[in-house]
Order: sequence, then C-alpha cells, then structure tokens
Amino acid sequence: MTATLPSQTPADAAAADAALKAKHRALWASGDYAAVAAEVIPSLGAALVRRTGITAGTRVLDVAAGSGNASIPAALAGASVTASDLTPELFDAGRIAARAAGVELAWVEADAEHLPFATGEFDAAISCVGVMFAPHHQQAADELLRVVRPGGRIGVLSWTPTGFIGEMFAAMKPFAPPPPGASPAPLWGDEAHVRALFGDRVTGVEAHREHLDVTRFRDAVSFREYFKACYGPTIAVYKANAEHPDRIAALDAALVELASRHLATSVGPGMQWEYLTVTATRA
Repeated sequence: MTATLPSQTPADAAAADAALKAKHRALWASGDYAAVAAEVIPSLGAALVRRTGITAGTRVLDVAAGSGNASIPAALAGASVTASDLTPELFDAGRIAARAAGVELAWVEADAEHLPFATGEFDAAISCVGVMFAPHHQQAADELLRVVRPGGRIGVLSWTPTGFIGEMFAAMKPFAPPPPGASPAPLWGDEAHVRALFGDRVTGVEAHREHLDVTRFRDAVSFREYFKACYGPTIAVYKANAEHPDRIAALDAALVELASRHLATSVGPGMQWEYLTVTATRA
C-alpha cells in the first residue's frame, strides 16, 4: 500500500494515488512513445533479454512494457510473454509491431505498483526503461519480485542519473518539479539504489553500465523538437509552462545546451546515452 501522510486517511491516500496514476497514464499516452522506442532506442529491449538469460519456454512478464520494446524480443527468443503497462494506449502500436515480427503475446493493463498477477506466476520479470518511472520505487520493486517464482530471473534496464537522460530530467526539473512523494526515476540507474530495493530477496546480482549509440538526431535542435513532440515527460513540462514564454525559452535553451554538449563530446556519430542493466535471481 502507498504510505499515508499523518493527516491523510487511507481513503484520502488511495484517492491521491489514483489521481497520480491517472496523470502518469495521460503523460505516457501523450506524444508518440512507440516512435521513440522504435526509432531512438530500438536495441535496448533485446539487450535486456540477453542479459536476463531469457530462453524458449520461459514465462515472462514485462512490467511497464510500453509498446513492447523488450516484450517482442523476449517472444522472439521463444518465451511466453505478458506485456503489462499502466497506459494501454501504447498497446495498439505494440500489437502491430508484434504481428510484423511474427510473434504473439498477451497485453494487460496493469499498474507496476499493483500487479494483477499471482505470486510466483512467472519465470522472469523484466522492465526496459519502464518500471523506473513508477513513482514509488520500493512498492514497484516489491511487486516485480513478488510475481517471480523462487529461482526465477529479474532484469531491469534503466537510464542512469549521470547519463544523458538523467541529465535531461535534471534540466527539466526546475520547470516542473515531480509530485510530492514520487522518487526520481533515474535512481533506478544507480546500482546501490537497486540493490537496496531488492535486498536479500535476490542472489547473483550483476550490474552492467553501458552506452546506447543514438544517431537519430542530426543536431541539438532536432533532438529538442523531436522530444517536444514525442516524449511524454518533455511534453508535460512544456505544457506546464505554456503561459510563460520566458520559461519556455529557458527550457528550449537548456535542452539544446544539453544535446550540444553531448554531441560535442561524443566518441562517435550521434550521442552515447548511459544506462544500467541489473539482473538477479529470485531467492
């Protein structure tokens, strides 16, 4: 259950949580996250599936699956996959992509903090830059572990606080602070934080910090305009400042500065976006 404040009744806390989740659903339904997954980060899901060791016959739950960036590669590996997400508006694009890939999977609307699945129902649970955006990290981690059988696998891939996306959220924060009680999403990209969330309920933890080569954007302005149009969190920040042209201009400049800096320091074409993959076995 979500913790209640001293002045809140359980009913008040439940209502506040429902309102927060409604905002999250609307945020990720805005723009075109399926395009971001397919055009900017298409290789991440397959990388997570490999790291987690998913093979044919494995019963897999993809938590906060979006349009299936990791679900589809898991199904291509021969797993029986359930893709779950708070935002079912993303499923239509996922179904189209799954059909194009020649695989079938189940699509289930589900809150990562209140998963509608039995304890130990799956052989593996994965999440590719998904569960990190659930506002209450411990609650989401508890659910991720609960649905996996003892001896089953956990695999989570998240943007790091010090990488490009972590810096982008830091740049946007002054323009739209997160709701009270919500933990910063990039903390899932900190190994110590994830180890603390899982505690002694897992064994054989492995953490790999890697970089994704992003070549989708020809320059900093094209990055900014793409994320303003397609990426829910960025859209939400611009919407929150729509009546303040000076703040919009400052946000525009901050995002261009960020992308320009990363393009200038890149060791290859495009940018390198840092992410952390953590895998473990359910104790």
